[in-house]
Amino acid sequence: MGTAAWYELMQGLEYLGDMLDKMWAILTTSPESFKGGTIWSIITTINGVLGSIGTALLVLFFTIGVIKTCGSFAELKKPETAVKVFIRFAIAKALIDNCLDLLVDFVTIVQGVISQITASSSIGTALEFTIPSEVQSTFEGIGILDGAIPIWAVCFIAHLAFIVIGIVLLLTVYGRFFRIYMYTAIAPIPLSTMAGQPTESIAKSFLKSYAGVCMQGVVIVLACIIFTAYAASMPEIDTTAEPLAMVWRYVSEVIFNMLVLLGLVKGSDRIIHDMMGL
Repeated sequence: MGTAAWYELMQGLEYLGDMLDKMWAILTTSPESFKGGTIWSIITTINGVLGSIGTALLVLFFTIGVIKTCGSFAELKKPETAVKVFIRFAIAKALIDNCLDLLVDFVTIVQGVISQITASSSIGTALEFTIPSEVQSTFEGIGILDGAIPIWAVCFIAHLAFIVIGIVLLLTVYGRFFRIYMYTAIAPIPLSTMAGQPTESIAKSFLKSYAGVCMQGVVIVLACIIFTAYAASMPEIDTTAEPLAMVWRYVSEVIFNMLVLLGLVKGSDRIIHDMMGL
């Protein structure tokens, strides 16, 4: 029975480690190369199709902006006013025509920052788990009458907790990745609002939000590195305690540490918003 409990705990830790490895791989992968670039090719196609719609909206927002900012046609005839209006139009048109290159460049910069951070750290993957020898020895030779069933129950609960934590962590990273795809696909439409002064705040908000989504990856990587340093030391094991108490203390500490990481990863979006004033 002790062997079954140990196997249950090992399976949970291996699953959690696998989820963290996948999370780390996604964070260090560019959107263009993810899944062989198939998704990115679809996104760029959609971006190109929406580019024509963005150009049409560009004229609309430009007209609305001219009407609202110029009280009369005579005011528009002033050289400084006319130059200002058409410079805005030219900037907006350039944004729409080159929005894909602009967004890709920003993602490239952020991926470069992530690469520099990971290169300067001493870890190659998110985290590796090993069961301390003191805890592992408690599983050996434990029978049903020695409390093996409660220990197995604790390990089973830990296994379920590791599965839930791993899935939530991976979904959070996947969510950030697919938000980049969605922002990139529809970029021409919000950027077309740059043509009109009354609507330019929409385009600025879009660019800030896109920057925030990209920078979220940096915060998650930093959270993983800081957490790895925090959780690197083995938990203190009281070898004089009962086997059940010893296993419970180890399992509860691992779950607590993973909840800390989960909180950091889930809160990365909030950290970026506070940091960048979004």
